[in-house]
Amino acid sequence: MEYYIADSAVFIMGTGIEPHRMITIPSVVNELKSNEASMRFELARENGARVEMPEDSSRKAVMEIAKETRDCEELSATDVDILAKALEYKGTSVLLTDDYAVQNVARILGIEVKPVAQKKIKDVLVWQKECVGCRRRFDSGDVCPVCGSSLKKRRKRKI
Repeated sequence: MEYYIADSAVFIMGTGIEPHRMITIPSVVNELKSNEASMRFELARENGARVEMPEDSSRKAVMEIAKETRDCEELSATDVDILAKALEYKGTSVLLTDDYAVQNVARILGIEVKPVAQKKIKDVLVWQKECVGCRRRFDSGDVCPVCGSSLKKRRKRKI
């Protein structure tokens, strides 16, 4: 049976997914701010949706890939956990998310992704930081170590 690993967008936007095929993580519940989203989550849970914690080894594997693509600064702890859970069900699941950084890392991990309301990413990207002052490029950081200006995220290359 194919499972759906549900990010918060599933409960915020609503979908026609059968709840008994849905799996999510505890921290997704904390992201649900509206009454409607919370109600969708509770209805899904009452009708068979499962809430599972990801394994630490899966989290580590996700972070290794996120560091390579430099998406690690964009991913929240919830994003890492939802990717880790999808990795654990790889081959038998579809990750439902609208988050582009999550989709980027999922594609590298070989996880099938289906967006909820947004468009799916076309290319896997590797990011870097560029100084707004001197235009030098760096792998990470928020402030240029050369001139002190702020660093902005820029696409380095497509994979």
